[in-house]
Amino acid sequence: SMQCYPGLVLVLSSLLGALALLQLSLYLRVPSRYGKHEERLCRPRGRLPARCAWFLQELPSFLVPALLLALRSPPRLEPLGCRLLCCLFCWHYFYRTFIYPFFTRGRPFPLQLLFFGMLFCIYNGFLQGYYLIYCAEYPNDWCTDIRFTSGLLLFLLGMGINIHSDLLLRQLRKPGEVTYKIPQGGLFTYVSGANYFGEIVEWFGFAIATWSLPAFAFACFTLCCIGPRAYHHHRYYLKTFTDYPKSRKALIPFVF
Repeated sequence: SMQCYPGLVLVLSSLLGALALLQLSLYLRVPSRYGKHEERLCRPRGRLPARCAWFLQELPSFLVPALLLALRSPPRLEPLGCRLLCCLFCWHYFYRTFIYPFFTRGRPFPLQLLFFGMLFCIYNGFLQGYYLIYCAEYPNDWCTDIRFTSGLLLFLLGMGINIHSDLLLRQLRKPGEVTYKIPQGGLFTYVSGANYFGEIVEWFGFAIATWSLPAFAFACFTLCCIGPRAYHHHRYYLKTFTDYPKSRKALIPFVF
C-alpha cells in the first residue's frame, strides 16, 4: 500500500513553486490566450465549448484526492482537522467541476490550454491529496488552533467572494451572448478581478489552515497564475470602455 515519502512532498512542492515563477514570467506582460484576450492574438485551431472544457479540466482535482482516499487502507478518518482540510479541497473542486461549468457562459476554450490545465489539476490534486491523506499529522485539537480557524474563515470568505463574483459575471450576458460588458456590484465596485481576488484569498486561507508546504506552494501558484490575468483584464477594460471607473484597482482593493 502507499505510504508517506516526505522527500517526494518536498520535491513536488518545490516544483510547484518553480511553476509559479514560470507562470509569472510568462504571463505578466502577455495574457494567456483565451477569453477576452484571444481576439488580439492568434486564434488556436481547436476549441471545446466552455462548459465541457471547464468540467474536464477541473475533474482531476476532485477525482485524484478521492481516489487516493479510497486506496488508503485502513481509511483515514482521524484526526478531525485532517479530514476537514481534505473536505475543503474537494468541496472547492466539487463546485468547480459539477456546478460552475453548467452555468458558465464563456467562449469556447482552446484545447491546448485545456490539456495543460488537466495536467496541472492531476499534479496538484495528487500533491494536496497525497500530503493530507498519507503524510499530514495534526494534533487532536487542531480544529481550535488559531491557524486552522483563521485559515478556515479566509477560505470561506474567499470562496464566497469567488462564487458571488462568478454569479455577477454570468448575469452580464444573456444566453448565447459572447460580448463583454463592465462588471458591476459586489467587490467589482473596487477591483476588476473580484473573482480572482476571491480565489487567491481562498487558497491562502487553505494554506494557513493546513500550515503545509504543498498548500502554500499552491497558493503562490494561484497568485502567480491568475494575478497577472486580473491585471490584463483591468487594462482591457480601461482600453475598451471609456466610461470604465478609474477608481477601480486591478486585483487588491485600494492597493493594486
